[in-house]
Amino acid sequence: MNAIVENTDAKRATADIFNSVVAASAIGAAWELGAFDELEKNGTIDSAEFAARNDLHPASTNGMFMALASVGVVVRRDGVVVPGPNFNEVNQHRSLFHWLSLGSGELFAKLPSVMRNENRTGDYYRRDAAAISYACREISERYFDPAFWRAMNGLGYDFRSVADLGSGSGERLIQLVSRYSGTKGLGVELAPAAIEMSRAEIARNGLAERITVVQGDARTIEPRPEFADVDLLTCFMMGHDFWPRQNCVATLRALREAFPNVRRFLLGDATRTVGLPDGELPIFTLGFEFGHDLMDVYLPTLDEWNGVFEEGGWRLVRRHLITSLSVSVVFELE
Repeated sequence: MNAIVENTDAKRATADIFNSVVAASAIGAAWELGAFDELEKNGTIDSAEFAARNDLHPASTNGMFMALASVGVVVRRDGVVVPGPNFNEVNQHRSLFHWLSLGSGELFAKLPSVMRNENRTGDYYRRDAAAISYACREISERYFDPAFWRAMNGLGYDFRSVADLGSGSGERLIQLVSRYSGTKGLGVELAPAAIEMSRAEIARNGLAERITVVQGDARTIEPRPEFADVDLLTCFMMGHDFWPRQNCVATLRALREAFPNVRRFLLGDATRTVGLPDGELPIFTLGFEFGHDLMDVYLPTLDEWNGVFEEGGWRLVRRHLITSLSVSVVFELE
């Protein structure tokens, strides 16, 4: 009897794993298509009407809601969709699913190829830079912003020009120059798709005369004339790209030389966890750490970050810990 029960449980668990993979993609899509915001606002969606209004394929739209219902995000009744028992929690973390399934989906889909050493040369993996920028805009807002604005409120001086490394969608620069009148922003971004997206967003907000985005790699930064006026430097969700340690020290030193008049450097990122049981990993941790292992990007721990600043030419003023996104932190440096 026990063997039958265990087998039944395993079958259901296996089906749940399979369905969750599909549901993860559906969560990212439902957010981008506006379904989460509409459910949050109105409490109900008619699947057929939603598809028609947004020019979506009806059967595919129904399938998306079926996938969400399979993991309790929504409940479906005769074509009408309402929030399910897991809606609020999933809605809070929806941008993480978008980062995973749409931004990094191809990376994980190609696991057998990416893991073979013979293939790990050159551009052996691909991610969607535009999708990652789209997701990171809300990830930054929901997880890093509270710590970021605490640091900004305690800055202790009036900045004139801010540069954001890995500026992505440009949202942080838009927020800063909108809140602080008379300031200018400069984005440094490597991915052309993200640059195109950010310039469109900046123009849409009427800030094209105050925010400039240039193509550049923060890891190999060199001085430019426009860097000389920058007195506030920010960098979020890409500091791990500076590592391993020797490279990170060199990058931190180069940043100090490239931006000679910076008074504060706000550096925010997720770090590698230590000692968490496999069965208790929180959301994001597994995708973030495994994904960067696949890309051969070194992820430092919190302690490793703490040990690199002085050698890199910076002094740690404060450390703002974030507990809602793995082990994340905003370092306040000078």
